[in-house]
Amino acid sequence: MFKHRSVRILVALFFLMVFMGAGFAGGVLVDRFLIPPTVASANAPTLSDGLDLVDQAYQIIQRYYVDRSAVDETQIEYGAISGMVDSLGDTGHSRFLTPEMVKEQNNFTRGAFEGIGAEVTTKDGHVVIVAPMDGSPAQAAGVKPGDIIVKVDGDNMMGLSINEVISKVLGPAGTKVIISLQDPQTSVVRDVTITRAKINLQNVTWSMLPGTSIAHLKISAFSNGVTKDLQAALKQIQLQNAKGILLDLRNNPGGLLDEAIGVSSQFLGSGNVLLVQDAEGKQQALAVRQGGLALNIPLVVLVNQGSASASEIVAGALQDAQRAKLIGETTFGTGTVLNHFNLADGSKILLATEEWLTPKGRVIWHQGIAPDENVSMSADVIPSMPNSEKSLTAAELQSSLDVQLLKAIEILSKGIQ
Repeated sequence: MFKHRSVRILVALFFLMVFMGAGFAGGVLVDRFLIPPTVASANAPTLSDGLDLVDQAYQIIQRYYVDRSAVDETQIEYGAISGMVDSLGDTGHSRFLTPEMVKEQNNFTRGAFEGIGAEVTTKDGHVVIVAPMDGSPAQAAGVKPGDIIVKVDGDNMMGLSINEVISKVLGPAGTKVIISLQDPQTSVVRDVTITRAKINLQNVTWSMLPGTSIAHLKISAFSNGVTKDLQAALKQIQLQNAKGILLDLRNNPGGLLDEAIGVSSQFLGSGNVLLVQDAEGKQQALAVRQGGLALNIPLVVLVNQGSASASEIVAGALQDAQRAKLIGETTFGTGTVLNHFNLADGSKILLATEEWLTPKGRVIWHQGIAPDENVSMSADVIPSMPNSEKSLTAAELQSSLDVQLLKAIEILSKGIQ
């Protein structure tokens, strides 16, 4: 008897041969395939080389699987590619994207997309939430980093690939989806109803914190143009005579490497932003760009487990340079450089070909960036946002449940007295 997982792995072997044979010149192109019938009997298969084995597995599924409606060539291909990439162990980074997911990714980097507004990944065999986007329907519904997606509209998601789960979650703006989420700490499952929306990311927001001379500067994602938005915000902050900046990277799932370098360079006058290391261990330094607007103002950075990818590059660079203290929780641990390889039907493989290190050579991948001061926060508390702080009094701010923010204010205030 063939188990689903076994079939997926076997078919993935075939794709690995195609993938390696196609090479990397200009990306990888993998055409749709048809396997000629070679299996005479399901009870007496003849095993020779790996390709024959995959042929047999495919033909057995095509001929004998009882649910004929479930035998879909495209889904088998997608499952094979996903299994191949997942087997590399680059959880949350290297991945296969269906054409629909490619569209969503492109929209994200442009700063606008439709959906629930949450970044997901695979962890310990489950599809989990990395972080809800700021101001998104997912955040409003109480979706938290680390939540495990158990069901979507009543359908069990356990054991399904990340692509299958995402396809269930995606949908046009205005439609509703019910997602069953399991808390990783308590194992309690709760249902949240989310209305999908067109999300226009406001990636950079800021406000002066009431009763202080500190600017709370929030970067929600590293989409295209974030560096320019940050520069505009810093100019306004300077006009307000701020004495310190609290840079908030919590629940920021990352984005574009170039924007991470641009953002870091606003606070660093020299040195490197990161090191890029290839498979042979050779390293290339990516330097700070000149012309930063906030090189000397006191700075503290907020991070949590939802801070990933480009957020970790910025946090690591500022920490290594002793430019800022990091407050909060250890970050997600995404630390590889992705190259994009387009497939024939509009799908795409995002494949890690190099690794990110902090300027001092610290590993980010699977380890994350540890804060200088660890401050945990209750999972049911939504981090304070600059837009909501503008109407607060100083007393109301000090009574906030956002203990990470309050700790950052305390530390930064001591540095600007």
